[in-house]
Amino acid sequence: MSALKTRLTEAMKNAMRAQDKDRLGVIRMALAAFKQIEVDERVEVDDARALAVVEKLVKQRRESALAFEQGGRAELAARELAEIAVLQDFLPEPLSEAELTALISAAIAEAGATSARDMGKVMNLLRPMVAGRADVGALSQQVKASLA
Repeated sequence: MSALKTRLTEAMKNAMRAQDKDRLGVIRMALAAFKQIEVDERVEVDDARALAVVEKLVKQRRESALAFEQGGRAELAARELAEIAVLQDFLPEPLSEAELTALISAAIAEAGATSARDMGKVMNLLRPMVAGRADVGALSQQVKASLA
């Protein structure tokens, strides 16, 4: 069992004891996503996959919150943002701007990138290093700006 899945299971038990229904619901949703993968693919979810699932759930919540805000549904957007806060408790500490800039520079040097055509090489080097610690979309924009 992955360490992240174990942490989520413990957090679920604690939320049950504290009768924190909102937190409990979010944690159960994440565990259900793991279970779905395990049943569909007949594999045990490892830490890397678990991290990717939680990141995907956070991304979905961000998109939903934005859509609700644009649609004038502030109460639903607030609920999505609250769910993001719970999920982010289980993600690693985000990278600082300085750390990201250093990683981007190192990846560009390692890949020997000189133009935007080499962006794929640089992103392939960066993705495993920033998994769960940075938004890949924003990172992509930074890499593009660095190569321009």
